[in-house]
Amino acid sequence: MRSSAKAYLTVFLSLSIMIILSLILALYQGARIGAVRMKAECVADISMNSCLGEYSRALYDQYGLLMVDMAYGTGKGSVKKMEEHLKYYADKNFQRNAVGKLTGADTMLSMNCDEAKVTGFSLASDGEGAVLNRQILAYMEAEPVEGLLSDVLKNLSDLTSAGLDSTDVEAMAAANQAQLDAIIPPKIINDEGKEEEVPLGNPADGVNCFKSLGPLVLSIPDKSKISTATASLGTLASHRELGHGTGLDESGPTDAQKLLLEQYYYEKCSRYGDTLDKSLLKYQLEYMIYGKGSDYENLQSMAWTLLFWREASNMLYLFSCSEKVEEAELLADTLAIILFMPEIRDILKYSILFAWTFAESISDLNILFDGGRVPILKSDRTWRLSLLNMLLFRDFLRGGDLGEGLYYQDYLRIKLFMTDSSTKTKRMMDIIEMDVRKTAGNSGFRIDHCVDIFRAEITVGTRYGYEAKVDKIYGYEE
Repeated sequence: MRSSAKAYLTVFLSLSIMIILSLILALYQGARIGAVRMKAECVADISMNSCLGEYSRALYDQYGLLMVDMAYGTGKGSVKKMEEHLKYYADKNFQRNAVGKLTGADTMLSMNCDEAKVTGFSLASDGEGAVLNRQILAYMEAEPVEGLLSDVLKNLSDLTSAGLDSTDVEAMAAANQAQLDAIIPPKIINDEGKEEEVPLGNPADGVNCFKSLGPLVLSIPDKSKISTATASLGTLASHRELGHGTGLDESGPTDAQKLLLEQYYYEKCSRYGDTLDKSLLKYQLEYMIYGKGSDYENLQSMAWTLLFWREASNMLYLFSCSEKVEEAELLADTLAIILFMPEIRDILKYSILFAWTFAESISDLNILFDGGRVPILKSDRTWRLSLLNMLLFRDFLRGGDLGEGLYYQDYLRIKLFMTDSSTKTKRMMDIIEMDVRKTAGNSGFRIDHCVDIFRAEITVGTRYGYEAKVDKIYGYEE
């Protein structure tokens, strides 16, 4: 009986040990598979974060934006380069430590990265710059929206409600001049017995002859104050076909977001009177409005805009000021009497008033470009030129300040706010490219090579035949 019992016990223990060993091995196998999966997840996190850690330093330093330049300083960006960097970081994290390499020891995992693929990504230029705007808004999220740019909105309202953006004074002056030109001037017999036309002697002609020079030349006599910087626009984002990522499904910015974007432009971009060493074009806000290839052209365009506004404002005041209108009437009456042409009295009066308006407007521009203030609407207190001064208005362009009103940058902000949002976004991409290309190692920088969010699939293999795939999305705001 005893030997039989022992035999039963032996069989029982053998079967139990096999079951226990199978359980232990199954648990070991499960632990290994779980460890493989967990390490694959950890390595994917570390590797993707490491890729994001390679953000463009120049882009961050100058504009506070976190994006990976897929060109990595080579000027030729591609998702393949990003995949190479991702796989490099994954391989590094799967490598054995120094002791393991020396001894040839292996671990229970023995993992390696078989493949690292970037399956989706957003470029800064996607959605016509929607990705770039999202980054800017993230940068500006600490800025209070309440009261932001309230002065700009008020100034814009004052300007538009007075009709300064829609009143073309130069067209009115040209129509009046056409009437004057159509009048046949009187003739006299000269000493040689020939007929000779008598000049009208219109004092407005002394002002009008300078109009062809343009407002910028007239209002900034010292041309050395104007930047001569130029840019090759054909190589910039708004002038070439852009690369595309997966993009974002977003609508345009809300009104509150537009205010934040405007504030960002003011903080990061230069303008006339406040230039930055980092910038290629020194008048960047002017470029965002007009998009010309040189600082001179952009500032000249702004000068024409200012002249349009200032002439409308000055005409409103001048034509309503009875004292000044009487001065112009008196001068026109005198000329009409001398010429025996009473029919030209009113035409001459308006010709003088339009010339006076132009001269005062050039004086306003001279003050603004010199750093002084000019109010949106004039008054007796802020009117500068007398009728006599008008005749020699260029001698009175000495800058100064009218004691109240807006500075040049205030008028510039009004015009910038009136500019289409999508146009500003495109030109902001141009400005970023211009400036980053000036930094060392970034001569070929392109905004449509910059990634802020990407999706990756990392395939992990082991010596034991197991495989794991990790699919993750990582970005600077995730």
